[in-house]
Amino acid sequence: MNIAIVGYGKMGKVIHELLTARGHKISFIIDQDNRDQLSELNGDNTDVAIEFSRPESAFANITSCISHGVKVVSGTTGWLDRLSEIEALVNETQGTFFYASNYSLGVNLFFKLNRQLATLMDAQDYEISMTEIHHTEKLDQPSGTAITLADGILEKNQAKTDWINEESTDNTKLSIISERKPNVPGTHTVSYTSAEDTIEITHTANSRKGFALGAVKVAEWINDQNGMLDMDDFLKI
Repeated sequence: MNIAIVGYGKMGKVIHELLTARGHKISFIIDQDNRDQLSELNGDNTDVAIEFSRPESAFANITSCISHGVKVVSGTTGWLDRLSEIEALVNETQGTFFYASNYSLGVNLFFKLNRQLATLMDAQDYEISMTEIHHTEKLDQPSGTAITLADGILEKNQAKTDWINEESTDNTKLSIISERKPNVPGTHTVSYTSAEDTIEITHTANSRKGFALGAVKVAEWINDQNGMLDMDDFLKI
């Protein structure tokens, strides 16, 4: 396949290594220094673009690719307030867009576990909170993975009505504490605490390779797909 890499930070470089090892051709590498080349991507020279860029660039990157007939796999977080516009563009152009806040198989199983635990703990006398730790280069807070976890809790547990990215004395708010430390790929912990005990579930990423490999596998799969897609479609869970 001809695959473009849009965003060439640490994740983009790992994706590049995996694509090459799996026999794919890199049609373009687009980063901040050559964003003007983004308009050169089209359905003739590129099958799929894997987009891991920055929150302020993601919407424009995705829009350009879809408008030029290129399918997009995106993992950039911090821009989803404009997701409905991408959905409208996909419908208008009969394009293809795949989004996940996290491409790790383990994390997506963790999402399911989180929702199940939130269901089991509904109406129990436990305070719910969350912490997420990432590398210091990560710009957005909380992480997209943390937001997905929070949304799962809010859907399945009536104790919380919204999340907030700080400690809170409002019992209706789900507190998410974000920490940034050197060389941490990502750790997420959901805690249920009472006077008697604490129940916690944690996912710890040991490297970026799991995230990158998931994105590459999705890019290989999406070549035969159309429309708005996510990890549930890919994993069939």
